[in-house]
Amino acid sequence: MTIILFAALFPPIFLMIRIYRMDKIEREPGGLILKLFLFGAVAAIAAGGLESIFEGVLRAVFYKNSLAYRLALYFLVVGWTEEGVKHFALKRGSWNHPAFDYRFDAVVYSVAAALGFAAFENVGYVFAYGLNVALGRALTAIPGHCIFGIFMGYYYGTAKHFAVRGEPERARLYQRVSILMPVLMHGFYDFCATSGNGAASGVFLLYVILLDIVAFTRIHRYEKEDRRIEA
Repeated sequence: MTIILFAALFPPIFLMIRIYRMDKIEREPGGLILKLFLFGAVAAIAAGGLESIFEGVLRAVFYKNSLAYRLALYFLVVGWTEEGVKHFALKRGSWNHPAFDYRFDAVVYSVAAALGFAAFENVGYVFAYGLNVALGRALTAIPGHCIFGIFMGYYYGTAKHFAVRGEPERARLYQRVSILMPVLMHGFYDFCATSGNGAASGVFLLYVILLDIVAFTRIHRYEKEDRRIEA
């Protein structure tokens, strides 16, 4: 059991530490990061229940495994549900916190919620399917949640910037984008990963590589361009 827990929890915790250390101007309170990580884990429980309900609705509307069913499942049910609960956990735990005073803070907070979600989900997968799935998920699903969190955090931080500047309409716009962007990324990821044919597998591999490259370059750019959020 100890080995299984280690295999499941090491990848998200390792990535969390790496992102946390990138915030060089002003490190965030450890208690806040832990709270967001735990909020993300609780959000994973909520997502599981909501997805079961919505999947039941889809089965009543679409023929299972049809293209329409799969598109609705991954982009609407899985994408919106999982990224939506992560965003709820993120905003609930950080929006009004006094430590949220730099734009890169939002990336750290969002990644914490996303990796808390990923950690809980990963424990379930590894306990259910064994250590055989641990390596594959450490290279794909866990970084995927982290990357979705990076983009969510960037637009979430931009929303906070405009909110503090007294521009509520632009703040609301970027709040919506902070959910929509990871929903689309997540939906396409799951759609390709579960298609079960050679062409889709090739697209999935290419997509994962591109995600890793883009996320690596973007997060370093975000870290270098970090600015205080002020009116």
